[in-house]
Amino acid sequence: MDVTPFLPLRPAPAIVFDQLAARADSPRFMVPDGDGYRPVTWRTFADQIRECALGLQPTLAAGDRACIFAPNSVEWMSAALAIQAAGGVMVPIYGSSTAEQAAYVIDHSDAKVVFVDTDTLLRRVIDAMGSCERVERVVLIDSALEASLAELPEAQRARFVTFEQLRDEGRQSTHDFEAMLAAIDLDQNAIMLYTSGTSGQPKGVPLTHRNVGVNGRDWLECNAPILEEGYRDLLWLPMSHIFGYGEAGVGNQLGWVSYMSDPKSVVADLPRVKPNVFFSVPSVWEKLASFAREKDALAEQIKTLHALTGGELRFCLSGGAGLKRAVKELFDAAGLLIIEGYGLTECSPTLTLNRPGDYRFDSVGKALPSVTLKLAEDGEILAKGANVFAGYHKNAAATDEAFKDGWFLTGDIGRLTEDGFLQIVDRKKDILVTAGGKNVAPANIEVRFHDDPAIDHVVVFGDGEKYLVAGVWPSPGVAG
Repeated sequence: MDVTPFLPLRPAPAIVFDQLAARADSPRFMVPDGDGYRPVTWRTFADQIRECALGLQPTLAAGDRACIFAPNSVEWMSAALAIQAAGGVMVPIYGSSTAEQAAYVIDHSDAKVVFVDTDTLLRRVIDAMGSCERVERVVLIDSALEASLAELPEAQRARFVTFEQLRDEGRQSTHDFEAMLAAIDLDQNAIMLYTSGTSGQPKGVPLTHRNVGVNGRDWLECNAPILEEGYRDLLWLPMSHIFGYGEAGVGNQLGWVSYMSDPKSVVADLPRVKPNVFFSVPSVWEKLASFAREKDALAEQIKTLHALTGGELRFCLSGGAGLKRAVKELFDAAGLLIIEGYGLTECSPTLTLNRPGDYRFDSVGKALPSVTLKLAEDGEILAKGANVFAGYHKNAAATDEAFKDGWFLTGDIGRLTEDGFLQIVDRKKDILVTAGGKNVAPANIEVRFHDDPAIDHVVVFGDGEKYLVAGVWPSPGVAG
């Protein structure tokens, strides 16, 4: 497709409104509802963004942070874009986070607002509130969660508001929403994600609208030959991760219809939804390949893959961790090219990408147009570009360690082929990446056992696997 109309850089919330007149009554999302799906139109989606942004305006000044601690939903994305439309910085919290982990992100980010959904996550937020004094408002995405506040002191309950109440405040606002959008500077922070360090607490990674926009523009240019407007998308990746957030953002640009799913349902939903687009971490691609390999003949394996995926896939993307070459080759034999690249959260996130007509399955592709790469003497991959962040939030020491002479140090060891493709050889930093795309610092797990008198040593491993395991050496004299 011709992606030229989508290349000018725009803040993420503005993109929704740029095309609203043409798309208003068409479905943007399809939400599971009983045995079927309930459509959410672009008009409804835009109304949520506008009203929430206006409702947030009295609380959020430009650059203020607001967290989202919730599973995927239309309201999740509406809240994210509303925070940015109000001039704020959206800070996602992974749904698997404990109360302690959520409290750290809320407090360290200096968040003024927290959006939360589900009773389980709300209870974690309530547990965290004692150490999060800067939070002025907690927005309950599901109004039914108000019942869970009954036991709280009245002064604490006053900080809570429902999503619908926030929208109602926005409808009563006299502020000019279009002026709010126009006031967003591309060089102000749009999103701040927390990423695992090799030890200690996670680090906040602020990304500007320009960082994310440049990376998105490169991505569109590279994949243009196999992209189309109006594709049917199966969206299941957590929006709290930049991979899932980015997928939703591309859908906003290209007018995709995104069917909402989740990790438990995604494999079963594929043949039902028959998507044209599927973004996934390696574990799902590998599961589909393992099902197909239950057949002996290649022709039967290919037939099975098409049946499992709905038979209408046009664009496939794998990310979050490396995908086994054999899986890519099997899908390629079925006429389904799985695009794979390499990047880090600090790079918004993509640095390299295989692309239609220019790929090698033994590589993670070539540098994006706006990215410059080089290898250090020890083979570490160094990066420059408008997509690379400026530094960690409130952590000057970590920022200094992350850059050398203006180059971002990725912590990965690479090799460049003669034809310009990057191959990942090793990981310089002590981080495990599971097949599900989760980054884990093994030292943070191992340190929890240091004071156990029954344990002499613990080693956590499982890089590229579906789950982690640990080798445990008992202390001398401890019975087996």
